[in-house]
Formats: sequence, C-alpha cells, structure tokens
Amino acid sequence: MVDPDDLSIESGEVEVQLVPLRRRHLRAVMRIESQVYPHPWTLPLFMSELALRTSRTYVGARVDGSVVGYAGVLYTGDESHVTTIAVDPRWQRHKIGSRMLAHLARVSRERDVKHMTLEVRVGNSGAQAMYRKFGFEAAGLRKNYYAESHEDALVMWVHDIDTDEYLTRLLRIEASIPGTTIVEDGRR
Repeated sequence: MVDPDDLSIESGEVEVQLVPLRRRHLRAVMRIESQVYPHPWTLPLFMSELALRTSRTYVGARVDGSVVGYAGVLYTGDESHVTTIAVDPRWQRHKIGSRMLAHLARVSRERDVKHMTLEVRVGNSGAQAMYRKFGFEAAGLRKNYYAESHEDALVMWVHDIDTDEYLTRLLRIEASIPGTTIVEDGRR
C-alpha cells in the first residue's frame, strides 16, 4: 500500500478509486471505524445498511487497492442524509473525505435530491470546515447525540444542490483536489 507520508500530495501522485462499498470491504471498514469512532458501528449494522441499495449509497475510497475511507447517504424524499464518513487516520487531511462527499453530492443530484443534511461532533472543527466548503451551514444542535462521549452534534444542511450554481461549486471543489479520482461504474 502507498504510504501517505511518502507522497507529495501537492505533486498529484495519489490516485484514489471510489468504488461501491461491498461486504468484502467491511474488514477494512471495521478497522477504520474502530480507529476513528469511540462507539463504532457494528458489522451487522454495516451489512444491513449495504443491503438497502434502493435507499442508500455507500462508497469506499481505495488507494493502491486498500480501503482508506468510506461514506454513505440515505435518501428520503428530496433529501439525502450523510449517515457516515470516515477516513483512515493516516490518510486524513489528504482530501479523501472531500472526494467521497463530492461523489455523494453528485449521486444525490442524480436522484433528484435538493437538500443534504448531516450531524457532526461539535468539537470536530476539521470536518465542519470541509462541510462548509460544500455549502453546509449549521442549522441546530442535538444535545448528547453522541451518548458514549456526551458530546453534542451540530446539525448541518446544504440546500438547492440541484441547481447549476451548486454544480459549479462541486466542479470547483473537485478541481482543487490534487491527484486523480477514478469512480467505478462511470460516476464522477
């Protein structure tokens, strides 16, 4: 596997493949999950989420064949809800999350979604900064949402993702990401 410390990310050496998340990826997903969350999702929960293909999209990010991140959304009406997004700690700050979120926004647009929402830990300023680049704005607070740490969640929304203006934002974000993103099955 490519070591992120050996890369000059600015030189564009990293190639990230976004693939539909499958059961075969779950061992790597569970490893990342246990590293980044104090109360990780369980294997049965991931398996049940992956089985809901008509109302969910889950994507894995791979570098040199290894899963380095994953993300998902669920659809309800004209909204999508980011259910999870996580990046291997060694690959954080290398735009893996931005690649996955851009992909999920595009897939949401293809499904005629107009609005996206998510919850993020109040103390996770890095993730909040990434979400703000995508147009997400704070809309409320869920007290003690993360029960294991008694931490509040900031509820964030981005509206009108179905517009040309939002597509321009996505194109600008994607153009700013160094390296190459390859999306399996023809999606950007």
